[in-house]
Amino acid sequence: MSTKAPSAEEIRELGRAGNFELTPGEVEALTMMISRWIPTLERVDALKADAQPSIARYPKRDAGAPMNRKDDPLNAIVRKVHVAGAPSGKLKGMRIGLKDSVCVAGIPASGGSHILQGYVADVDATIVTRMLDEGAEIVAMLNMDDFALSGDGKTSAYGPVHNPVNQEHCSGGSSCGSGAALGYDWIDATIGTDQGGSIRIPSSWSGVVGIKPTYTLVPYTGVMSIDPSLDHVGPMTKNVRDCARLLEVMAGKDPMDPRQQQVPIERYVESLDKGVKGLRLGILKEGFEHEGAEADVNDAVCSAAASLEKAGATVQEISLPEHRSASDLLFAIVPEGMMWLTDTALQSIHFNGLYNPSLADFFSTHVRERGSREAITVKFMSVMGRFVQRRFNGRVYAKAQNYRPKLRALYDDALKKCDALVMPTTPMKAPRLDSQEFYSMVTNTAPFNITGHPGLSVPCAMSKGVPVGLMLIGRHFEDAALLRLGYAFEQSVDWRKA
Repeated sequence: MSTKAPSAEEIRELGRAGNFELTPGEVEALTMMISRWIPTLERVDALKADAQPSIARYPKRDAGAPMNRKDDPLNAIVRKVHVAGAPSGKLKGMRIGLKDSVCVAGIPASGGSHILQGYVADVDATIVTRMLDEGAEIVAMLNMDDFALSGDGKTSAYGPVHNPVNQEHCSGGSSCGSGAALGYDWIDATIGTDQGGSIRIPSSWSGVVGIKPTYTLVPYTGVMSIDPSLDHVGPMTKNVRDCARLLEVMAGKDPMDPRQQQVPIERYVESLDKGVKGLRLGILKEGFEHEGAEADVNDAVCSAAASLEKAGATVQEISLPEHRSASDLLFAIVPEGMMWLTDTALQSIHFNGLYNPSLADFFSTHVRERGSREAITVKFMSVMGRFVQRRFNGRVYAKAQNYRPKLRALYDDALKKCDALVMPTTPMKAPRLDSQEFYSMVTNTAPFNITGHPGLSVPCAMSKGVPVGLMLIGRHFEDAALLRLGYAFEQSVDWRKA
């Protein structure tokens, strides 16, 4: 037996961590009981699961190296890599960059953190397999906010990411590199994740297209989590057609993702050419009234809706007062969710799906020695999560989760009157990197991580030297309608001149 049995003092410490004070007799009994189970645990530890098949199908993998700032002035790239996909397919020739939280076997992935620097993934995320099967090339791992816990793109262990349109401004996060890297001509599309707006915020601020698909439409298997009830992964692209192409490849059922139930999919590319005649848009009044809302942003989004009306859609104003505070639920879920995630070595627990033992082992090995170097946003979520859990006894997280059906129903009712809700992606434009002023950028995006409705951000104007994002929210699994609207707008308006 190579695993050392626990000492009596360790048993007492473990008991205190679980809020138990153990008697000397109990310490002795538990020491004996645990010692007897160690050989069983060692046998389980020696088991080897089958590797995902794409590793064998696509063995040509170059882990590459970090780029210098001369070649990466935006600081968008963690490392340039190369993984070749199938010789043909829907994505043949498409060069894709992945957020640094998407696992690719043989390629380092650090989640933008100090703790995971040096970790090399040993599985491919399901979406990676699907993209490679359709001929894509993986060419870069992209910078991101530290453990994806910020929305401005300034907290990564690798330093802040610069806006590709105006380098003095923030790119938006947490998928900051995924937004900025689209400013390079050697990257055609990127992948981001979204737990409160992290695809849509950088899409808005960096002037690119990004969709947070309907919850569970795209499998999350093999991607680093924050809270499984919020996790979304999706494409970010230079145009709507490429976004539809990628979504078509990524979407669909994965037996290894326990989040999924029924997953209806559509032909997203074919839907683009159907036009928008007869589609109904609902201008969500409260989406224009948040603290920090900027008049030029509101005006640009209203103008974009008017352009879609000219293209054949109908437009009406809709009021949903609950939208004003709906994003509050995110801050009741994420801190405790992140606390439990770190306490389970980034695995979450109690689900029947794919786990990542190597990630768990690496995180647990390095978290104590490196944790103090993490961004204040990571420390805040950890401390806040424990504070809330202890002070409110877990009921705040539970109540927020239980409120989901009611909030979802409110938006569903609004979407009976229209085919898509319209609002600014973020109430404000990208601030300067050195700005100390803060207004929440997630007030329009976060509610739909709670409800699971799909959300598409499309650049709709330039104002004061930076982009403005138009956000469209649709019914569950009707992502195609959003892409139709986004494509129609893109074809009719040059947003850089709007």
